[in-house]
Amino acid sequence: MKKCLFLLIGFTCLNISGQVKKEIFESFKLQERRDVSYYFPEDYNEEKSYPLIVVLDAEHLFDLVVANVKFQSRFDRMPEAIVVGVDQLQNDLRWEDCAYDEVSGLPTEKGKKFFEFLGTELIPYLETSYNIAPFKMFVGYDITANFGNYYLFKERSFFNSFVSISPVLATEMESRVPARLSELDQTIFYNLIVEKQPSDDRQRILQMNLSIESIDKESLHYFFDEYESADHTSIAAYGISKAFDNVFSIYRPITPAEYKSDILTSGEPVFNYLENRYQMIEDLFGFEKSVELNDIMAIYAACLKKEDYESLKPLADLCKKEYPDTMMGFYFEGEYYEFIGEPKKAFKTFEKAFQLEEIDFLTKDLALDKIDALKADFGY
Repeated sequence: MKKCLFLLIGFTCLNISGQVKKEIFESFKLQERRDVSYYFPEDYNEEKSYPLIVVLDAEHLFDLVVANVKFQSRFDRMPEAIVVGVDQLQNDLRWEDCAYDEVSGLPTEKGKKFFEFLGTELIPYLETSYNIAPFKMFVGYDITANFGNYYLFKERSFFNSFVSISPVLATEMESRVPARLSELDQTIFYNLIVEKQPSDDRQRILQMNLSIESIDKESLHYFFDEYESADHTSIAAYGISKAFDNVFSIYRPITPAEYKSDILTSGEPVFNYLENRYQMIEDLFGFEKSVELNDIMAIYAACLKKEDYESLKPLADLCKKEYPDTMMGFYFEGEYYEFIGEPKKAFKTFEKAFQLEEIDFLTKDLALDKIDALKADFGY
């Protein structure tokens, strides 16, 4: 089946070094040729996996999304990603592609075909040709933003992240989307971005926002951003950057605000927070990210602050794996033994720490102070 499908797709080989490439995609589902743009990271590597960002209204949004991907990934605020954009401006294609029945609120016949075009032709082509991560983001604006919601109504959502910019809502969508987000048993990031100016859909959008905000699920990450200075045109430029900040915050180092609001207030062992965070990164983005030194130090500080000394042991084991040439792992392990009342083990472990490289605030003098203190107290 796949072999037959891709015989119908008229592509030439993409030039990865070109970064951005525009091609004509011959769609069997639509019985049309569609202009499609692609962005690939400069150092695309077949051994790595890349999140996929699908952008409708590409004439307006593709360059904005690519600029944010390049900027944020360059500063390691998000993983490198592949972006695909579908042109829809000519002949008002966007309204045909994303049209819905006024009574049922469901896509029209053309809308159903466009739905299949994205899900069974365009994206499978990329998944077959490139190493695509599990994480897939949908970006749309007004009528195309509404169209993204239809993917929520599959048994399992094809996309796990949605950027909905000033949506033109289909019939009953203000109640259907919250209901579906409440039911879905998967991790979903949902960004709803609006200008503060009056519009035909404003009250329904605000109603949808209140309903989604009331959903209490760990797997739902919901963000509502309203911009007082934006209008219906400029809202896209305002909103995309903030949406990326929202969605990829888990990829970035732990912030002081996160440390205070999430780590110190949690009733779980401190180390669990770090473990869950990096497991989620691996599950979403398809690769194991090296643990940031900043994050290790935040968890270490929380262990001491909350007197959660049991978390020091798995933290020490992690440091030995991530920073094997440094004294960090053995130093934290030494403190673990010291706090649980095993001074002999602590003494030997601090001696091991002393022989390794210094890192951050951990110095040989600090390890020596620990060793001398244990000698004075216990005569080792």
